[in-house]
Amino acid sequence: MPINNFLLPGAKVTTAYEVANSCRFNDDDNSKMVVTPSSSGTNAGKKYTLSAWVKFGNIGVDKTIWSCSTDTYIYISGAGVITCNFRRNGSTNYEYGSSKKLKDPTAWYHIVLRVDTTDSTDADKVQVYVNGVEDTPATTTYQNMADDYETGANVSGVEQRIGVYSDGSLDFDGYMCELMMVDNQSLAPTEFGEYDEDTPTIWKPKDISGISVGTNGYYLDFEDSSNLGNNAAGSGSADLTETNLAAADQATDSCTNNFCTMNPLTKTSATLSEGNLKQATAGNSSVATFGVSAGTWYFEQKILGGVNEAHLGFALDEAGIFSDAVTGSTVRGAGYVSLYSYDGKIYNESSATSSFATFAANDIVGFALDVDNGNVYLYQNGSALNSGNAVVSGKTGKTWFPFGNFDAGDVTGIEHNFGGCPSFSISSAQNDENGFGTFEFAPPSGYLSLCTKNLGSDGG
Repeated sequence: MPINNFLLPGAKVTTAYEVANSCRFNDDDNSKMVVTPSSSGTNAGKKYTLSAWVKFGNIGVDKTIWSCSTDTYIYISGAGVITCNFRRNGSTNYEYGSSKKLKDPTAWYHIVLRVDTTDSTDADKVQVYVNGVEDTPATTTYQNMADDYETGANVSGVEQRIGVYSDGSLDFDGYMCELMMVDNQSLAPTEFGEYDEDTPTIWKPKDISGISVGTNGYYLDFEDSSNLGNNAAGSGSADLTETNLAAADQATDSCTNNFCTMNPLTKTSATLSEGNLKQATAGNSSVATFGVSAGTWYFEQKILGGVNEAHLGFALDEAGIFSDAVTGSTVRGAGYVSLYSYDGKIYNESSATSSFATFAANDIVGFALDVDNGNVYLYQNGSALNSGNAVVSGKTGKTWFPFGNFDAGDVTGIEHNFGGCPSFSISSAQNDENGFGTFEFAPPSGYLSLCTKNLGSDGG
């Protein structure tokens, strides 16, 4: 189970402090942010704290949160282990390896790295915390660092990097929010988060805007889509320079409002990118992180390349999603409610309807799901199909998971939009009636985006 239970689908807790935005990093784009200090402050490279909330995209691959050009870094290994390295100019590697494995792409994790080589207690030179709990390291060569050892952080002329390893590889894939570097202070995780007063096992963020970041520190809140590298601290370093990041990478999927994505743990070899919202690889399926058993919900799916052999819709109770034998014929059968773009029919498990529409490449298909009554309504580029009547009626007693699949044909991919950070271009930016989500077309009245804020209010 993920440590951060507050952020799981179905969580009903509402925090007092809200985080509006995150930034999506796509490893295929080699996206990053960098800044190079022009001078060194007190204890540069010796004392600092990095705090970040992260949600993973790709799993099973190394992904870097932060690094310096001198081989100082913190990254998550393919096995999910937090790994830190501290080295300057080809000298000895001093390593920290976590005893935890962080492998859940559905949850937000809070990671704090504290470094203080001025501390004469070797075990306290590096400390790592996950969701407020101190880690017990499995690799401890960092304890061999001499007192006052200078790592690369916040040192004049040493480039600091967000989302990429020291040599420019091991790109981060997923989302980051509330990222803060504090120069010349080793701060406890309680400076950045706290336990919920009503549910004391739940770790949540708190307002950190008042923390002094020091000479070369920075605070990235990602609230300015035109300048995602904006240092919101009002002091410390200059703004960070973005590479291969755009306004579209600003997300509302955050550590206080977790949005649905596709789940890399429940897929049959489908390739996922863009924060687990863009699906490729013909002949394979992907299923969403949220399954709903109550309420009314809306999401969009865009067909890429063509329309021959795309299957969009729902897996019921996760039917078939762990089997590599999931093919087009499977998703038009038991356990699935699927739109087959080739013939425009809805396949209600093994029962096919008459054709509802002729689809074209780049069509955006909207699904409005009334779980309470088992009704599905279908939209093509914002226009209701079937005269606005349900295309599936009365299918109750099910848990519905959005899914996508396409066979070998002219379809090259499917883009899924649950409102947290669309992977395709949005021109109209429509929200649900609670003000959540970003869609190309307005959700029908009463239908909500799949995020934890709505799950808590709607009971899904």
